Amino acid sequence: MASKLSTPISPYHHHHHSSDHRPLPPFTTPLQLPSKRRFTISCNSAKRESPPPPSAVAQEPKTPSLAEQLKPLSTTILSDQPNKTQLLSKPKSTWVNPTRPKPSVLSLQRHKRASPYAYNPQIKDLRQFAKKLNECDEYDCLAVIEDNPHSPTRENTLLVLNTLKPWKKALLYFNWVKSQNLFPMETIFYNVTMKCLRFGRQFQHIEELAFEMIEKGIDLDNITYSTIITCAKRCNLFDKAVEWFERMYKTGLMPDEVTYSAVLDVYAKLGKVEEVMSLYERGRASGWKPDPIAFSVLGKMFGEAGDYDGIRYVLQEMKSLGVQPNLVVYNTLLEAMGKAGKPGLARSLFEEMVDSGISPNEKTLTALIKIYGRARWAKDALDLWERMRLNNWPVDFILYNTLLSMCADLGLVEEAEKLFDDMKGSERRKPDSFSYTAMLNIYGSGGNVDKAMDLFKEMSEVGVPLNVMGCTCLIQCLGRAKRINDLVRVFESSLESGVKPDDRLCGCLLSVVSICEGEDANKVLSCLDKANPKLVAFVELLTGLEITNFEIVKDEFKTILSNTSIEARRPFCNCLIDICRNRNLDEKAHELLYLGTIYGLYPGLHTKTEEEWRLNVRSLSVGAAHTAFEEWMSSLAKIVQRQERLPALFSANTGAGTHKFSQGLGSAFALHVEKLKAPFRESEEKAGFFIATREDLVSWVRSKASSVMATV
Repeated sequence: MASKLSTPISPYHHHHHSSDHRPLPPFTTPLQLPSKRRFTISCNSAKRESPPPPSAVAQEPKTPSLAEQLKPLSTTILSDQPNKTQLLSKPKSTWVNPTRPKPSVLSLQRHKRASPYAYNPQIKDLRQFAKKLNECDEYDCLAVIEDNPHSPTRENTLLVLNTLKPWKKALLYFNWVKSQNLFPMETIFYNVTMKCLRFGRQFQHIEELAFEMIEKGIDLDNITYSTIITCAKRCNLFDKAVEWFERMYKTGLMPDEVTYSAVLDVYAKLGKVEEVMSLYERGRASGWKPDPIAFSVLGKMFGEAGDYDGIRYVLQEMKSLGVQPNLVVYNTLLEAMGKAGKPGLARSLFEEMVDSGISPNEKTLTALIKIYGRARWAKDALDLWERMRLNNWPVDFILYNTLLSMCADLGLVEEAEKLFDDMKGSERRKPDSFSYTAMLNIYGSGGNVDKAMDLFKEMSEVGVPLNVMGCTCLIQCLGRAKRINDLVRVFESSLESGVKPDDRLCGCLLSVVSICEGEDANKVLSCLDKANPKLVAFVELLTGLEITNFEIVKDEFKTILSNTSIEARRPFCNCLIDICRNRNLDEKAHELLYLGTIYGLYPGLHTKTEEEWRLNVRSLSVGAAHTAFEEWMSSLAKIVQRQERLPALFSANTGAGTHKFSQGLGSAFALHVEKLKAPFRESEEKAGFFIATREDLVSWVRSKASSVMATV
């Protein structure tokens, strides 16, 4: 039976501010308020299953096309980030031409190329002339052109145009030849000039030449259209690429392999899966055999969507057509497997690549290491590193630093130290700022303050600058160890070396303030004041002796969040709640949690089904989790008193803390539950879950009604 999920009850009912808690005005972009509508989400299975796509040429007439099957998928896949470049209008059908029948096979209407080795007695002089034109100043170009040692002919002009590199000089020479009117300008002259302009990403000039050809009645062939479309793609002018692709089909000219791959890539970059697959099907039906580049485009598109079925379809198509993936295709598919969350299949694909005789490069190994690190497959990652050493596979800075970052994520201290020593012993791959940052992260996460400080001193000695991320890791480590004087020294040193504090560093300083008291807290606040004075002013507003009106807190908090990056807003709120809790300002902590919730900082804090109500505090700090639990208990107490219907089970999810250095919420949450004597017990089946039955909760509420209602 499908589970029914709906928005949670609102657990915030402060008796001291009952009149203040009206709906607040929404943030301006980019902050968004959670919707007040009630949604019902049906979850029929944990994994979406879609039928594997059929082959491009259907075997049975009743089998729907792949475009038809993928149409529902294309309307439901959302991009994580909005596309900056969009089509101005939905592209019209490019496959129906009422004036000409659709060719059954590719019709490559290209001009014949002249042999580069054809005898030309003037070739030496012309090459010297082209070299002189390439090297001269732009102001002298016209004088050099007019000093041409030979009168321009068809062959001479093509030779010079093919030799010229700067696009301005090629265009100037082409226009000069046209002005001489010595022979008719054919398609090939425009094509050669356009290719030089494409190299300089001069789409406007290319389009002007194309319109000139149309005006003069000069045919545009496959090379012409391919050059125009690929240049538009390189310039990110996707609308223009589609426009000229449509124009090409209106002439009845079929695209070649290069054009097919370019337009496939354009549609893929726009996230138009349906158009990509429709174009692919039509091309296959017309006799086109996709090349590895086209399959690379398809694999990347499905990878961006996290669609494993699409990736599998690409592999099946390549196998059925006998197309052997090259290294670029394998790299693209590996990255796609990572985005689709398929580490096991990525490993199998990598082994298939090696077995086929293709050696991986740095990009291949980096992609695979990232996949293993994200999946927390430490053993596979270390085995791969050993194979890299034994097979002498290429390793660059990015790969080394990716390995170090993976070790940091998995808490592999000894392995990271060995890898770091290898880098220091290398002549060409000495550790850089990112390498040292990864090591600072490892030592900082493990609480090894002495090694972290030794590394900081070593960076100064070898001249490696400390970046903002390394500074953040080091300050976090020193803050946990309560070595505040060293923290201040590191922070001031980083400012002197040019580090510009970002929101993450400010959040780190704020978290240190939450665990400090007295003079130590003032020292850290002094550092924070140099990076974010408005944030310090808000902390003083919250913790001051004067009673502060809720509306003032709300307005100031809104200002703080509006000037903070999206990913740092929730950590800021967590730390501010912790500061209030540690200073016995519980009322302010509840107000901040209320504001953070309505401003969308804690999505999914409550989930409800008919059988279970759950509090999800995995993304909360200890103080914020305690506050959220108290709010929840207060709301449930009111529901029990009103004798409303309750589910059979209640649970709180603190997370399992799988990271080696993770301190987790479990132990702190268990102590708080015990302090409140709430009827929640740790689950034996699910790590990080606390469970209570309806009967136990109702009994507890009735016996502790007055104290529960007074918790907030």
